[in-house]
Formats: sequence, C-alpha cells, structure tokens
Amino acid sequence: MSDAGVEHRRFVALATDYDGTLAEDGVVSQAAVAALRRFKARKGVLILATGRVLSELKTLFPEIGLFDLVVAENGALLYWPGSGEIRALSEPPPPAFVERLKDMGVGPSVGQCIVATWTPHEAAVLAAIKDMQLDLTVVFNKGAVMILPNGVNKASGLKAALAALGLTPSQTVAVGDAENDLAMLKLCGLGVAVANALDSVKKEADWVTPASRGEGVAQMLDSLMMADAQR
Repeated sequence: MSDAGVEHRRFVALATDYDGTLAEDGVVSQAAVAALRRFKARKGVLILATGRVLSELKTLFPEIGLFDLVVAENGALLYWPGSGEIRALSEPPPPAFVERLKDMGVGPSVGQCIVATWTPHEAAVLAAIKDMQLDLTVVFNKGAVMILPNGVNKASGLKAALAALGLTPSQTVAVGDAENDLAMLKLCGLGVAVANALDSVKKEADWVTPASRGEGVAQMLDSLMMADAQR
C-alpha cells in the first residue's frame, strides 16, 4: 500500500510489536523514539504489544513511559506505564506443567501468565500439554515458543487494551514482523509489516514499509501523520 492508501482515514492509535519491529536486538533506535514522540505530540495513542514479560521489557526499554498501554506476555497482561497498574487477562498455566517441562529438560521462562521456551523444545511442550490434558495453546514467534491459555493472543490483548482506552480496532494501525503478530494485524484498520518481516506476515499485511524494524515504524508513522496533515 502506498502513502495515498491511508489518506482517507485517520488512525488514532498505533499498536506495535517490540522485538524485530520497533527494536533491533532488544534496542529501540533514537530515530524510532523520535517518531513515537512526534505521533504522541499529535495526540496519537501508543500501545506496545509484545511477547516479552514485563520485568525484562522495563529493563530493556527506558522509554516505555511513552506508551499509553502495554500488552505484554503475548496478550495475557495489560500494563499502564503512567500509573503502574497491571491487569492479568488470563490465568497462568498450572505450576505442575512448569515442573513437568523442567523435568523434561526444557528450562522454561515463566512470566505472570506466560510460559516460554525456544525451538526445538516445542515437541516436548506439546507432549506435556497432551499428557496433562491442559487447555493450552502454543504460539510461535520465529524461534520463540510461547505457551498460553487457548484464545489468548495479541489480538485478544489488544481488544482489551483498546476497550480500556475507549478506542476501536478500526481506529488503530498495527505493525509487526512475526507469526504471533498476524492476528493483531488482521484485527486492526490497517495492518503493517516492516521490511524484515516474515514473508507470511508481508503477504497478509495491508502495507509493507520500505525500511526494516524501527526505521520502518518511523516511516509508517510519518506517512500517517503526513496524510493526516493534508486533510
């Protein structure tokens, strides 16, 4: 989609993935931060949607306070940087499941609601879910393997975030790079893939940015703001 494709719509909110989209190797460039500030200055609403657990995200991203709301743990947790409020949107997997994974040599990372590991441990994870008859689903994010209750994903988390902000998906542009971003991109009024996104994500996106990662996010934001200024 060209810049002209967004001229006739005004998007109030941005929902962006973190790793591989806004950030490169966990770091957000100053150019990307500056673009977020420009969007915010025009009364844009910023939502960060990530598979990361909140504690590591806060450590990695000092400018997290720019965001009005954070959808963490791949849709399982909401965090308001301004107030510090945290709201879980799902129950955590049972402790016995985490112990089973440890016994199988998986060594999972455990958040408030999410359990995560890396490929090639997905076979062990699926076997444990089946054996324990748990209502859990496995979500992939390139090499990451995330385990969450069925129905919990970035789209469900973003719906909850938008409802809390009094906004709708049609007012929102979403940008991402990996499999776990697809549901979020399809939910929103405009789904954008950065240039480094997986081919499967680019295929489903409404628009692919010319540049990769944070530079691509900045290009997209500047295009949206330019289109809005020309109304």
